Amino acid sequence: MDRLPKCEANYVPLTPLTFLKRAAMVYANRTSVVYAGTRFTWRQTNDRCLRLASSLRSTLNIVKNNVVSVLAPNVPAMYEMHFAVPMAGAILNTINTRLNAKNIANILKHSEAKVFFVDYAYMPLAREALRLIDESSMPIVVIIDDADSPTGVCLGELEYEQLVYSGEPRFVPDEIQDEWDPIALNYTSGTTSAPKGVVYSHRGAYLSTLSLILGWEMGSEPVYLWSLPMFHCNGWTFTWGVAARGGTNVCIRNTSAQEMYSSIARHKVTHMCCAPIVFNILLEAEPNERVPLTTPVQVLTGGAPPPAAQLEQIERLGFHVVHAYGLTEATGPALVCEWQARWNQLPRQEQAKIKARQGISILTLADVDVKADLQTMESVPRDGKTVGEIVLRGSSIMKGYFKNKQANDEAFHNGWFVTGDLGVIHADGYLEIKDRSKDIIISGGENISSVELEDVFCSHPSVSEAAVVAMPHPWWGESPCAFVKLKKDSNGVTEADILKYCRDNVDNFKKPKKVHFMGELPKTATGKFRKDQLRELAKTLDITETSERIFAMSRI
Repeated sequence: MDRLPKCEANYVPLTPLTFLKRAAMVYANRTSVVYAGTRFTWRQTNDRCLRLASSLRSTLNIVKNNVVSVLAPNVPAMYEMHFAVPMAGAILNTINTRLNAKNIANILKHSEAKVFFVDYAYMPLAREALRLIDESSMPIVVIIDDADSPTGVCLGELEYEQLVYSGEPRFVPDEIQDEWDPIALNYTSGTTSAPKGVVYSHRGAYLSTLSLILGWEMGSEPVYLWSLPMFHCNGWTFTWGVAARGGTNVCIRNTSAQEMYSSIARHKVTHMCCAPIVFNILLEAEPNERVPLTTPVQVLTGGAPPPAAQLEQIERLGFHVVHAYGLTEATGPALVCEWQARWNQLPRQEQAKIKARQGISILTLADVDVKADLQTMESVPRDGKTVGEIVLRGSSIMKGYFKNKQANDEAFHNGWFVTGDLGVIHADGYLEIKDRSKDIIISGGENISSVELEDVFCSHPSVSEAAVVAMPHPWWGESPCAFVKLKKDSNGVTEADILKYCRDNVDNFKKPKKVHFMGELPKTATGKFRKDQLRELAKTLDITETSERIFAMSRI
């Protein structure tokens, strides 16, 4: 039987492009995309993507494996390019809109992009980026939003809708011959090093998409709110996943409380993804911005471990949260905290603690483990206490870093991808992150998890956000320093108040020696705390007499 040959009927390369083709046939008249006054069906979206792919080839001379960059918010054009660019045989590079001109210029240069699609609002930023790399010959295609854009913005430039209109609707994309061909090039946020270009394959994108819609139990015809940037790991693959379920994409330019709440009510949103920072936006919304939820909204969250107290608060509003863990190199989420029915009997607070775990591997990830030693590859015991490094392997892991052999050699070790994250495995097999390997705090020889302390701080009723880093200590070597953002109505809260709160919630050796209040905590372009900056700031702070006295009392 093993000699039976492969043939065209039983060996078809995997690609998420098949999801759009299927949606156009099965859900042809169902609404595919909604944005302000714009509304398309799946038949129209498929037609528009074919036309754009045709224009990429004929007008812009894009050929196989050329990189096409785009700088845009969550608008219909951004969604369409996730299909049109690979239909043309090219590689999609979605650029973080929160980056400055210098970083955008570096990405354009490193990626060797052949054409640059830019939303009208980001044209000054894009032009400055091109000026920095002296790239005046690169074609710019302007994406104009009829609802908001000013007139005359595209003078002297190609315009997105013109490319769509002039394209061939009967364009036939080349068949994908090799499912390991690249489909997307995404750049890391650079939280621990310089940003790196991560290459996704058609196979990896396809498998990740299937895993997430299955693991999240996303049924057919969902209404999905784009509260997560599409530039972030291609929207955690839900750019392709919504098409796979014949759903409706509700696009919004900004993740403001009013825009999210009103979109949920108007379009009867069923699903959304977001980083935990979006929970704060929803929780701190003004009364006039809120709209009561009439049906539960399923939320997949990740990007940073959400505090259990925050999860409990957001679920009381009607959002049903599933926690995921991933990274750019894993094509988005790699672990999902898959819920088990037996946990429904637990108190709400205990449920929130379980939901804060990162969970188990997505279905199409071959394996996940926590290694106590990367040299011996010995695994940690399943005791929920022993910390090791999280490693992954499977087809959804990136092909590799673009033009960076050294980084590839460091990332892949003994058949595993090494994440750089530290975690534990509980007795039931569920993983929980404890820290980034470089963010762990070593105080008097004891390892302290910054994530654990942040969870405690965020359970304080006056704390909106908290980031914990190591600061120098004359006796212990290092001690935890907490940077805290208070809620709007938290008047009169002092450092002593916060330090006292910790006394009954963490072990003695873990207690921070310093709390520093900030109006805003510095973050990366993807919303993660800039702990490198906070560590530098911590070096300039003094440990106050009050905090030392409180710490001394806690040891009695």
